[in-house]
Amino acid sequence: MSGLSPAQWRDRALAALQAGRGEKVRQILAAAASEHPLDAALHNSAGNILLKLGDKTQAEVQFRAAASLAPTSVEFAVNLAITLSGLGRHTEAVAVLLPVEAQGRANAVYCSTRGTVERGAHNPAAAALWYDRALAIEPKRAKALHGRARVAIERGESDALARVDHALSVNRNDADLWLARAQTLDVMGDIAGARNIAEQLVEAMPQWDEGLKLLAQLRLAMGEANFASHYERAMERVTDDRSIPIAWANILAGLDFHAEAADVVAQARRRFPDDEQFALLEAIHSGASGDDDRADHIYARLAVQSPDRWQQEARHRIRRGEYDRAASLLDKAIAIRPDAIFPWALRGIVWRLAGDQRAEWLHHQPGMHRLRPLHDAEKVLPPAIELLHRLHDNSPMPLGQSLRGGSQTRGLLFDRVEPELAALHDAILATVEQHRREMPPVDPDHPILRHRDKPWHISGSWSVRLSGGGDHHTAHIHPQGVISSALYCLLPRARGEDPQAGWLELGRPPPDLRLDLGPIATIEPEEGHLALFPSTLYHGTRPFAGDRRMTVAFDVSLAHGAAP
Repeated sequence: MSGLSPAQWRDRALAALQAGRGEKVRQILAAAASEHPLDAALHNSAGNILLKLGDKTQAEVQFRAAASLAPTSVEFAVNLAITLSGLGRHTEAVAVLLPVEAQGRANAVYCSTRGTVERGAHNPAAAALWYDRALAIEPKRAKALHGRARVAIERGESDALARVDHALSVNRNDADLWLARAQTLDVMGDIAGARNIAEQLVEAMPQWDEGLKLLAQLRLAMGEANFASHYERAMERVTDDRSIPIAWANILAGLDFHAEAADVVAQARRRFPDDEQFALLEAIHSGASGDDDRADHIYARLAVQSPDRWQQEARHRIRRGEYDRAASLLDKAIAIRPDAIFPWALRGIVWRLAGDQRAEWLHHQPGMHRLRPLHDAEKVLPPAIELLHRLHDNSPMPLGQSLRGGSQTRGLLFDRVEPELAALHDAILATVEQHRREMPPVDPDHPILRHRDKPWHISGSWSVRLSGGGDHHTAHIHPQGVISSALYCLLPRARGEDPQAGWLELGRPPPDLRLDLGPIATIEPEEGHLALFPSTLYHGTRPFAGDRRMTVAFDVSLAHGAAP
């Protein structure tokens, strides 16, 4: 026993931290915990010190110990919740705050933190409520003002710009708030004003991905062919930042500029020769561009072994016609990530190419995909369509999506506040539940049916409006979903020369695989109906002529907290 008090141990750890002796800090904290294992405040201090070291994982251990020893402490629960949220575990963070809610309601820190974790857990209405409570207690609390402004944008609230400006009046140096202002101006139709802010953000912080991406989106909306050239300037200014060329390549590849993306990462690879991430990315983008020999050369020398490498190389092997090698790589990836959608989608294609009967098991069982009428369509759809047209009138073609032409609504559609969308959401949920009941039974080996009876919720949600003359979706998958869907709100009357113009194709491989393999099914759209299908199925729409076509698309995912 050293005879040191908890406060003395804490001061020793802080001194070591200030001296930059990270390992010594850990030794001191371990000794302190051994000598005073039941001192909640000491565990809390240890958590704060570990956060300063950047060790969120061990900070969680210490904060959890503090909260367990003092279960009524708002401070300790808040610190644990903040740490869990920082680790991306927002639903757990909400659960940690619930037991001290009664005490926390009068505490601005608790209410602001509760708003942040509710927002992270995709509960925007609850987030707004808790931020408002925080601001009622402390009107100029910067974090609550920031969070509330962000929620207002995400929910499409009419006073979003005013909330952003109010938050900026308290903290004018918050770059994310300036980004929020630019995004709000864009929504309001002031693209020039939005671009002015985005350009200033990129000039001040050339390495900031969010600013770079917004400027690219705005330049694309303004019709600039070289809409991502500012990434090159950012690379020249911040020569040691590896994230800039990765983001630049992703932006280009998302709009099918694969050869240009390959050249960007090749340039980065010369700058960072020891980083195999750039070699893998060059192989991915060069293969997608059609330069198979270049990709083959890189894969043959690539040392990294990971599920990402295996599934990407499998894609390359499919292009090469090496289906056995592709199958072996996909088996390795799925063994480590059995719930990952992308390798299962490729595995289904390989099975089809090989004539393997497991392709039938994966996607052809009765009830796996079908067109269903929307519950209460006559009641909920007309007002929703009217609202969606207004949203589309000021929405862009997005970056990095499957859309080729047309527009897509911003953010998560069902996070918005309009009652028309709430009614549509409930009708869709009822239809999805009917689909679930008529699916094949639970199968623990199946990537979709293993989740058949688990709690589901609607995660990603958006609307797409296309115009005739070539607008379409290229073949793609939604890797975050279990079930994917398109609700047909409005369809063109004219069909043109193609009798299946505008139809949904399920199972046709994406163009970069260069396969002569048709869809496993086609679905003729009907207004007021949903196409529901496994997220492991590539899908796209055929180009069409005539007037507008509007859909609401969404993913059905495991509910937050549900076991995978």
